[in-house]
Amino acid sequence: MGNWQDFFYFSSSERRALVFLSILIMAIGLAFWFASPIEAGRGEDDMNVSAALADSVFPQPLDSASKARFHPDKTGKKEKRSFQTPYSSFPKNYTAKYKQKVVVELNSADTTVLQKVPGIGRSFSRRIVKYRALLGGFYTVGQLAEVYGIDEERYVKLAPWFKVDSALITPLQVNQADFRTLIRHPYLNKQQTVVILDCIKRRGKLSGWNELRLMEEFSEQDIKRLKPYLSFD
Repeated sequence: MGNWQDFFYFSSSERRALVFLSILIMAIGLAFWFASPIEAGRGEDDMNVSAALADSVFPQPLDSASKARFHPDKTGKKEKRSFQTPYSSFPKNYTAKYKQKVVVELNSADTTVLQKVPGIGRSFSRRIVKYRALLGGFYTVGQLAEVYGIDEERYVKLAPWFKVDSALITPLQVNQADFRTLIRHPYLNKQQTVVILDCIKRRGKLSGWNELRLMEEFSEQDIKRLKPYLSFD
């Protein structure tokens, strides 16, 4: 009997330790008991969020009776989801082509008219207009072959559609032009531009083509190409 008493005998420090341990176990148990509903709620929220994300990334297929998917908004009302309009095979800026031969005046036609000619799209129409502006106008249909991208085969197909009114050319006023204006012209290179400006600086102005013929920078071919485009007034 004394042995059993000795077995259940605790010193004061041991009793305090046992009391502290019991309180700690009870506290942990209460903490788990209060925390379990919160965690359960959180798990449900997480499931709802995951379901919403899955529905947005992988939407459910529509049934055969409806053409739109409905989702409830915050007020409980069903909101209709909008869909992209069907693709049209013809773009909005599509330009119908001429169905029969029409002769187009090359110096007055804008990009819209040019695109009506078979073989000319948006890019080529812009290139033609840009090159025409740099030149000051076309004096022959043959200059279409100088437009970037128009090779011999394409030119042969395009040439019958055009005519040229050379009266619409805007010539350069050589004696009033600066370096930047002259160098932009497709038929003038840097050396020719420098020589022209140097001559004007020394003499005050250029009087005509005879002075250009005296300059070694200008060949007869150069002068022939430039004649419609330079004015010495």
